[in-house]
Amino acid sequence: MGDAKPKIVIITGPTATGKSRLAIEMARDFNAEIINADSMQVYRYMNIGTAKVLEEERKGIPHHLIDIVDPDQEFNAAIYRRLAIEKIKEIYERGKRCLIVGGTGLYIRTLLGGLMRLPPGVKGVREKIQKEMEEIGLQGLYQRLKELDPEAAINIHPRDRIRITRTLEVIELTGKRFSELVRSHRFGDNLFEGLKISLFMDRGALYDRINRRTLKMIEEGLLDETKWLLKHGYGPELKSMQSIGYRHMVRVIQGEWSMDTAIRLIQRDTRRYAKRQITWFKKERNMLWIDVSDKERLRRKIEYFYEA
Repeated sequence: MGDAKPKIVIITGPTATGKSRLAIEMARDFNAEIINADSMQVYRYMNIGTAKVLEEERKGIPHHLIDIVDPDQEFNAAIYRRLAIEKIKEIYERGKRCLIVGGTGLYIRTLLGGLMRLPPGVKGVREKIQKEMEEIGLQGLYQRLKELDPEAAINIHPRDRIRITRTLEVIELTGKRFSELVRSHRFGDNLFEGLKISLFMDRGALYDRINRRTLKMIEEGLLDETKWLLKHGYGPELKSMQSIGYRHMVRVIQGEWSMDTAIRLIQRDTRRYAKRQITWFKKERNMLWIDVSDKERLRRKIEYFYEA
């Protein structure tokens, strides 16, 4: 890649702001290819519930790191970073530019700043946390995390068993809050020169868009997509199937909820997720906030960055 660090533009922001379609416009303008930074869009077969941009909607712009693993395969920030670095190098060497597009803040932070060096898991500690979860449930375990490290807890979904247990394990092993370790790491392993842009819109308009997008997903067949996944062996216990939309449809399929209840809770949980994303991005250093309606400002900032 030469001596100069490759320049990459990150377009992020809360869910439902229209990042993907706006990024396609920018990619056409700047001879760029798009690398996905959405932790759910890496999974095959999960299209409707992840709001994946379909092939025919991509307008000829190459998209990378979409549909690369099955829903039951392991995928995390470390794997993402390795694959994204390889892809950026490949695109850069072909004389093209890179847009990193998606709302998974941890993937973006890890790509730009490197991985935290955390202590390896210890069987005894992990078993202790597992036993505690059996006694008080995942919700109780999440409540304990909120008490020990509320700053870390706000960035973890209450149903994300893997991250909840691992964060508690790190706290137990280090005697420090996980959020303190994040701050001390500083994520300074910079392989790239990055322009970080977070799109935003009026909160009421965003929530309205989330509500309408949920209805659109139902109309497009989210229930049938979930049934297909279950039929093909992708059970509700999988991390991928615990995501918003799919876990709600599982409850409908199992007869626990009506569709109306599921829709209402998908909308609520998506709004909550958007709030967590906004909180995360507000804490990121050097984040440029641009109103999603101001395409010209977005275009100017990208142009200036590439030409500087």
